[in-house]
Amino acid sequence: MNKGKFKIPNKVIWASSAFVGILASVPKIAEHHFNTYEAIINSLVTFLFAVFIWYYNILTLPAYSSRDVANGFSVVRLVKSLLFGIAIMFLLACVQQFLLSHLDFGPVMLMIEVRGILVNLTFYLFLHLLYQSYQNQKVGIELEQTKTDNLGAQYELLKQQVNPHFLFNSLNTLKYMVESNDTHSVDFILKLSDFYRFTLESRKLNLIRLTEELEIIDAYMFLLKARFEEGIDLSITIDQEYYESLIPPFTLQLLIENCIKHNVVSLEYPLQIRIYSENDCIVVENGIRLKRIPEASTGVGLENINQRYIHLLNKKIEIRSDEKVFSIKLPVIHENHHH
Repeated sequence: MNKGKFKIPNKVIWASSAFVGILASVPKIAEHHFNTYEAIINSLVTFLFAVFIWYYNILTLPAYSSRDVANGFSVVRLVKSLLFGIAIMFLLACVQQFLLSHLDFGPVMLMIEVRGILVNLTFYLFLHLLYQSYQNQKVGIELEQTKTDNLGAQYELLKQQVNPHFLFNSLNTLKYMVESNDTHSVDFILKLSDFYRFTLESRKLNLIRLTEELEIIDAYMFLLKARFEEGIDLSITIDQEYYESLIPPFTLQLLIENCIKHNVVSLEYPLQIRIYSENDCIVVENGIRLKRIPEASTGVGLENINQRYIHLLNKKIEIRSDEKVFSIKLPVIHENHHH
């Protein structure tokens, strides 16, 4: 990770150093025999030391890896900083002794070194606390971005599943028609071509209007009627208020396709399918008459729809089934101009 974007403003460095310098001179000011010259030299030495320590610690900030962030700051780096501070403070103490030669060097030296260690330790911990917090936030943002990218990639894969799934079942339908010499085969091929063209055009769309989805169903029912004639019946009773709501493309088509895949469709036993609105949901319902030999399935239909609703609305579809009726409830997606 790059430390280049982490910055401490220069005015913060200089202002805090000046504050520490003034704070260090307070004991001198409080003495009965106050010496202005000594107080100024004492403050200046502490100020210069604080500036040195600020820039040294900033320049030696590590380029953290994710492991460093998890482990916290390094004791080794702290010891190095303290040793550097002791050396700098010794040099500054020598300068002070040169300017204030009347002072006893031993006690003054000890006092200055202790002060330097405290200042160094305080600045080091404060700086590394800020830096680690910055790195943690950066890692958190990167993880959220990765999560968002992964969700987007997963959703793209889910959308890709619709097309081959539909084509697989449509070609099976065409196969049955050709084998039975159905006179509507050519019309079916033309409608299938138009239908698949719409699939490609809507490939990049997350949502379409319910009215557009119902147009897809009209075209799809033409293809089904060409094969099953009166063996399949679809009734649609959706409240007008939901016509401008949104829905993932080909959701209803996949559900109707799922009905046909698992149930008997014949003139003797027509497959009854209903699409209606109920409690802010769109319900797709069909009577159950299961096939004795189920068709081969890619297994992506219902799970695909469920995952798309989770991704887009953070809601799951509801599946209900008993001995006679199987139904899927799709939460209505209302348009939100703010998102």
